[in-house]
This record gives sequence, structure tokens and C-alpha cells, in this order.
Amino acid sequence: MSKIALLPLATYPEANSTKIASNAIAVVKHVGAALHALTINVDIPGISNPVSRYLIDLPEMIRETEATSRKHGLDLLEALKAEAARVGSLLTTEEIAVQPASIGDVAATQSRYFDFALIGLEPNNQTARMTVNAVLFGSGRPTIILPEDANVGAIDHVIIAWDGSRVAARAVADAHAFLQCASKITVLTVTDEKSLRDIGERLALSLRKRGFPAEGISIDLEDRPIGVTLQARAVSMGADLLVMGAYGHSRMRDFVVGGATKRVLGDLRLPVLLSH
Repeated sequence: MSKIALLPLATYPEANSTKIASNAIAVVKHVGAALHALTINVDIPGISNPVSRYLIDLPEMIRETEATSRKHGLDLLEALKAEAARVGSLLTTEEIAVQPASIGDVAATQSRYFDFALIGLEPNNQTARMTVNAVLFGSGRPTIILPEDANVGAIDHVIIAWDGSRVAARAVADAHAFLQCASKITVLTVTDEKSLRDIGERLALSLRKRGFPAEGISIDLEDRPIGVTLQARAVSMGADLLVMGAYGHSRMRDFVVGGATKRVLGDLRLPVLLSH
């Protein structure tokens, strides 16, 4: 049975762009997965204060906001349906309406019923960024972040960011479907960050024993943050997907968001599979 991915779609206050349609369909098509698109529209509670009604007509503003949110969602679903029909990919859709403060939590909860989540991210879209963080921490599922200003195609070259940690090992397991389809796998280890001699080649050897075309490469930190180094090297090597563990020290969430994961998400340049 094929895998099913969830695509939670932001509609308010900043909607995903319709670019997510071609990118998300390309990913699931590549691994033979189905896609379930979920538009998360807003349901804003009414306020009974008579002053708000007569001075600023707050109820009408709420209706307009909800209508705009739903229109954004419908536009996204139409784009997805057209792209899925074009390439023959299996797509199901669903619409829900929640209070604005619950958007991230709902996306995380819904993701638990699927094999992995896909989220589109573009610069300065804080709604999408909030959704990414909520799904990473709350879903228990791997999450693939797609840059909405890039064209995602076949995922032939996969780079694994490897430091031998638990979260990195979890990410490798979660990326299995993509490793199976890859024609090239590079295990990338940044040796200046920790004492990591030979562990990249050790993982590559383990993957080769399983029939995967893997090689291990060690690189220097290059006087830059590790997240910047990882992504820059992945792009220069022509990677189609970067696999990495996310937020390795979950008990210090507010501290670790300044680490490699935040650096990658702050300037997303290729699809990244994150596993927490």
C-alpha cells in the first residue's frame, strides 16, 4: 500500500502561494505516494460588544476575513486538483475552519494520521513558519519543507546531514522512501562541530550493504554556522533533498531554535526533510 502525505495549507493571515501545488505533487509523485490536502480556514469568534458593531462594524470585518480565508483555500485546492490531474497523481481534499490561534496545533494533530507532512515555506510568511514549527514539534511525523520560490522536480540526489545523533538516525529512517528512489546518496558530516571522524562513511557503508548508492563525505565548518554550511554545500553539490534531524535538544526548545534547523529554515533553498 502506498504512503499518504498530508499537505496543510495556510489561508490566513498569510496564505501559501499556488506554487505549492506543483511542488507538493512533484514530491508525492516521485515516491508513489498519495496526497491529502487540508485547507485550514479561519473561524473568528463573534464579539457581542455593541460599540464594536456600530463604530467599526466588527461583525462585517469578521465575515470578510473568513470569506477571504476560504477563497484562498479554494484557490489552492483548485491549483492542486489541476496539477494532480495533469500528472495522474492521487489527491483527496478537505476543508476545516478553526480559530486563528489553533492553526498550528490543528495542522500538527492532523499530520499524525499520515505518513509524512509537506509544508510550503516562503520568505516572510510567518503563518507558514508557525505551521512548520507546530508540525515538527507536535506531529510525530517527518516533515518535508518545500521552498515556494523554487521548482521541485525529481528527487534523485539525497544528502543526509549526519552527526551520529538520535534525531539524525530517526531522520534517515523517516527518509527511507526517498532513499529508495534516489540514484545518489551523500552522507555529509561537518567535522569541526564535534569529534565525528569516519562516522559518515560508516553510515554510507551501512546503506550500501542495503543496496543504496551511498558515499560519505566530511567537510569543514568553513567559519559559518553549521546550518548555513550544510545547506550551501547541499546546493553546490546539486542535491534535490536534504535530510536532517530537527531540534536535537527538545527540552530547551527556545534555545535550540537558534541552531542548525533555524538557519536552514531562515533561508530555505532546497527541499528539506526534518525529523524530530
